[in-house]
Formats: sequence, structure tokens, C-alpha cells
Amino acid sequence: MKPYLIGLTGGVACGKSTVVAMLAALGARTIDADRVTHRVQWPGTSVFKQIVAAFGEGVVSPSGSLDRRRLGAIVFSDPARLRQLEQIVHPAVHAEIRAFIEEAGRAGGYSTRLVHLSRPVVVIDAIKLIEAGWTQECDQVWVVTCPEEQQVARLISTRGMSEEEARQRIAAQPPQSARLPHATVVIDNGGSLEATRAQVEAAWQAVVAAVNGPAS
Repeated sequence: MKPYLIGLTGGVACGKSTVVAMLAALGARTIDADRVTHRVQWPGTSVFKQIVAAFGEGVVSPSGSLDRRRLGAIVFSDPARLRQLEQIVHPAVHAEIRAFIEEAGRAGGYSTRLVHLSRPVVVIDAIKLIEAGWTQECDQVWVVTCPEEQQVARLISTRGMSEEEARQRIAAQPPQSARLPHATVVIDNGGSLEATRAQVEAAWQAVVAAVNGPAS
């Protein structure tokens, strides 16, 4: 059974995880590309060894895992080095996401007292969704946005970055406006949680209708 795919993207600290949690509560199966990325970089993996070979032992922390802050300082100040890292990591992440989609397809639809889905809905949460080519396979593309100053504030408060680091991280990504032409749905996450939830639930109703067809 082919799942209905929603690709969800947006800039760093725009609140994608908030939207994903809402979709999971509504019945979607979700996969976070960032968490997959961390998993494929565990010590001892092929990806870990390739990163160390490419960027040096200095990106390994005393505990033996990747020092993500040090690696980030290298790649987010140099687009060529960022591309090099992505070329190492992306194939392994893509393979894990593909396996997740296939497993969801084998599991079938989803039903509760409130909703019935005749086939599974899978949400791929990926900041590099467009660059990785997933949009070509998705039935819908959702873009989460918020003002840049909110991104900066969230990176400082939740990830302990300095303002300079936060702005560097944002500047290393395409501007939010670049994602909008790919969007089926735009979720403005610059307001209250209730406002975001209302947008998500309205868009979800369209997904349910598309999955179940005219007879639903």
C-alpha cells in the first residue's frame, strides 16, 4: 500500500517539530530527518568514519561522539564544506527514510473513533526536503514559517547559541521565501500555539479527504 506523503519543511527554529507533533496526534506517521541524521552519525558507523576522515579528529568530542557544535562551526561558515558534509550524510538518511515509508505502507491505514484513513499518511520532517529531492515524491509539501527574529530567539533559548551563531545558522540556509513556491500548505507559526493548531487541523481535513476519496 502506497502511503500518502506529506513533506514538511521550513527554516531552522521555525517550529516544524510543533507542527509534526500535531500531525502525529491526528494520525500521521512521522519521521524526523534530523533525528535520523544524528542516528546515522553515531560512533562506529560508516557515516561517522567518513566525517572524521573528511573533517579531522577535532570534530570528535572527548566522549567519542561527534562534537556537533565544532562541526557546525566549520560547515555553517563555509558552503563548500557544508555541501561536503551533506554528500556524506544524505544518502544514509535517504535510505532510512525510504525504509520507514515502506514499513508504513506494509502497516496499512489508521482508524480511531474520530478518523479513518484508508491508507497511511507519512510526514517527512526535513529541513533539506527540497534540496534532497523529496518534493517530487510528496503528495503535499507543507512549509512552516515564522519571523526571523523568532528563529533567532528560539535558537538562543532552546539551543544555547549566541546571537551571532544563531544568525550564522539561519544565513547558511536558503531564505524562507525560497521554499514557498514548492508549498501546497503554508503554516504560519509566528503566532500563538492555538493559531498554529487551527491551521494544521484545517489542512489535515483536506488530507483526510484526499486519502479517503470522494466516498469518505
